Amino acid sequence: MEIAVIGSCMVDLIAYTDTVPKAGETLVANEFAMGCGGKGANQAVAASRLGAEVLMMGRVGDDAFADNTLANFEKYGVSTEYVTKVPGVSSGVAPIWVDADSQNRILIIPGANMHLMPADIDAAGDRLKRCGMIILQLEIPLETVYAAIEFGNAHGIPVLLNPAPASTALDIEYACRCDYFVPNETELEILTGMPVGNEEEIAQAASTLLAKGLKNLIVTLGDKGALWMHGDERELVTAPSVAAVDTTGAGDAFIGCFASEVANGAATAAAIAQAVRYASHSVTGKGTQTSYATADEFATWSAG
Repeated sequence: MEIAVIGSCMVDLIAYTDTVPKAGETLVANEFAMGCGGKGANQAVAASRLGAEVLMMGRVGDDAFADNTLANFEKYGVSTEYVTKVPGVSSGVAPIWVDADSQNRILIIPGANMHLMPADIDAAGDRLKRCGMIILQLEIPLETVYAAIEFGNAHGIPVLLNPAPASTALDIEYACRCDYFVPNETELEILTGMPVGNEEEIAQAASTLLAKGLKNLIVTLGDKGALWMHGDERELVTAPSVAAVDTTGAGDAFIGCFASEVANGAATAAAIAQAVRYASHSVTGKGTQTSYATADEFATWSAG
């Protein structure tokens, strides 16, 4: 069953440094890496690495980064039929700083990603109708996100919305039309304006969104795992202890794995448990997509 990822394509420019410079300060970093990223692209690659059939819909610029992005999708087996170039516009870029504690700070320059329009959803309608799930994030125009949700609802296709980066402009009514709503704890704090310093505060903040009509709210909690809330039910799935090297893209690894599991018929609880482990594995390697394991690699690691 094919998964459609409608979202962003970025180029990650990653600096590994002991400390992030203060205003006006210049420091020498330890290492630099460049890779393909963007929340949409990361989620597509993660799902594909695990064996799912994945259709990517997005936009790239007409610069040197575009061909590299397309070639990268093809390397990972992601369909690029609906990833097209926008003339006269730069590709999306994400400068990333990773400090000595493996924590990341990210800036997003959307570029061509903001040229994915609602009309593009209709133009790909015949192909999208054959998909078993639609995955969305917020690195493309909100009106395009809403159009994709409407399309999924109209054709009985489950929709997963990852509200990242979080925006208070998001219409919660559209979020409630999604089958899965998957923020991290920081995004939950922004969306609700409530503290998320511990599990109880996170649950209280999540409850305010559930009360508005969300079906399945899954809050990813980094090394603490994930909290799944639906109706009156609440389940915390803990993460295994790992030696983290780079946490960049771990949330996208979670979503790609979760979608792959659900597409293969897994129950929600089982899919969350597997996704927590897959995201945990991803932080043991550097980079975003380069840290995502294949199904065989993940199975070997899990067995160990």
